[in-house]
Amino acid sequence: MADESEPSVKRDAGDAGDAGDTEEDDLTDAKPDRSSFLSVLRKKKNVSEKSNQPLPEYKRMVVPKFQYNMDYKKVGKCIIINNKQFESKTGMGTRNGTDKDVEGLYKCFRSLGFDVIVHNNRSCSDMQNLLKQVSQEDHTESACFACILLSHGEEDVIYGTDGVTPIKDLTVHFRGDKCKSLLGKPKLFFIQACRGTEFDDGIQTDSGPINDTNANPGCKIPVEADFLFAYSTVPGYYSWRNPGKGSWFVQALCSVLNEFGKSLEIMQILTRVNYRVAMDFESQSDNPCFNEKKQIPCMVSMLTKELYF
Repeated sequence: MADESEPSVKRDAGDAGDAGDTEEDDLTDAKPDRSSFLSVLRKKKNVSEKSNQPLPEYKRMVVPKFQYNMDYKKVGKCIIINNKQFESKTGMGTRNGTDKDVEGLYKCFRSLGFDVIVHNNRSCSDMQNLLKQVSQEDHTESACFACILLSHGEEDVIYGTDGVTPIKDLTVHFRGDKCKSLLGKPKLFFIQACRGTEFDDGIQTDSGPINDTNANPGCKIPVEADFLFAYSTVPGYYSWRNPGKGSWFVQALCSVLNEFGKSLEIMQILTRVNYRVAMDFESQSDNPCFNEKKQIPCMVSMLTKELYF
């Protein structure tokens, strides 16, 4: 989206409180920062004085290693929630092909060393209670945690067998302030579900071929840090599934993990998943409205280090 020009702001007596802000103050983006003009004036006035002041001391006790420590007794637990059938009140049909996804994911994550547990056809409350219970377990001897959600969905919500629940309500239990034994460790969520009702028609290329925990003692980290969300599609769009072979996203994910899961970093892995879904899949349907459609997965990362299995 193009940047929008900000309207000029007329200062009055009510703005006097902003004048106390200094260069060192941390501000939020919740309201316009009206102190920039005065800040520039102060900076010019004090530039000579500041140039003679000693630089502040910045202390770092530990130089971070930018790879997650995987040297634990266990790789970690992988929870697969597979919702195939839904109550009639939801209006959602049977997700034929999802069992193929489960079969491939189970083998794939087992080969990576995860302790994989499958839960079929869970209600919204079942999913919430299940993940809350898992978050309260002791993960001290685990390097990370993974959760795979297979269901119908819409933007920001996913279906249980009896209705929808916000995805945030399922993942919140693993925040750093709620799940202390996974603090500083990667929490991975793979979500195969629609995120809207838009179709991606694709675009024909005609310009030639496409080229192919080390932290300081006592430090604070954000409670939302170290999460990774790998969605099967971008916000607003359908996610495709083949009744005989499974979903496009899971097919590609398993293929890449089986080939590169123990050699590439997780973002490299998911980038290759994006490529395979984008290039290797296209819908086929007798209905022109559903024919020749494309899909691109989407990852949202709050990881703070590189992750190698």
